[in-house]
Amino acid sequence: MEYRDWSILRTLYQEQNITKTAKSLYLSQPALTKRLRQIEKEFGVQIVQRGRRGVHFTPEGEYLANCADEMLVRLRKIKEHVANMGEEVSGTLRLGVSNYFARYKLPGLLKLFKQKYPLVEFKVETGWSKDVYQAVYNQDVHLGFVRGDYNWPGGKQLLFEESVCIVSQTPLDLKSLPDLPRIDYETDPLLQTLVDSWWTQNYSSPPRIDMEVDKADTCGEMVASGLGYAILPRLVAEGKEGLHLIELRDAANQPIRRSTWMFYHEESMELQNVKAFVRFMQQMDFPHSY
Repeated sequence: MEYRDWSILRTLYQEQNITKTAKSLYLSQPALTKRLRQIEKEFGVQIVQRGRRGVHFTPEGEYLANCADEMLVRLRKIKEHVANMGEEVSGTLRLGVSNYFARYKLPGLLKLFKQKYPLVEFKVETGWSKDVYQAVYNQDVHLGFVRGDYNWPGGKQLLFEESVCIVSQTPLDLKSLPDLPRIDYETDPLLQTLVDSWWTQNYSSPPRIDMEVDKADTCGEMVASGLGYAILPRLVAEGKEGLHLIELRDAANQPIRRSTWMFYHEESMELQNVKAFVRFMQQMDFPHSY
């Protein structure tokens, strides 16, 4: 079995459709079908059955498909280990990055790292912090940059902390906040829980949500246009001039802060490129808090 064969099994099991699988893997349908027949011949079993609604895996095929993730990870680790056996720092560094960090922090970091280690290439996946956390946990990426206090048992580095703020175009009276129009946005569950908890501790009535948008950046633009207030991490709001910020504070009157972390598995440090990147990040001078 070749690497591409395991990739075919995994993708076909996810898609349950020959056409979609071929398109995803940049193969023609005849080439994909031919490869499936060769895999079936190699194992001496039927792997899939075709139906009007797609393909159905036989018990033997389902077992092989379930082995595909494990085999692909194993083969990838073998390639990475061989590529990193020398002292030269090279190979592909796989990063999982929260959306905000990818936009505002990562490009400058990768530029500096690339200047120091020009042979290293990058594969970057972005998403919500909860998804990045899962990608690091599953070892789909070497390192993950997440926002929020996740329970991580492996190697980690606190990069910085930022306060969470009420952001508005004009000064606000906190007592009247429930009666004012608020702009909400999609965010990760940890931040949403933090904001909801602060609200219930300070107000007996729900917020007046006049608008919902998909991203924090879009939300900030709406606030800057005077369409309402929002509760945003400080770094999102600080890029826009003329806005008024009030830090959220807990019962002890301490600012409520949100942490940004770098997570990785300790065994990944055996790879030269991962070790170099972790050392590089440890030397970066991030402000402790915003």
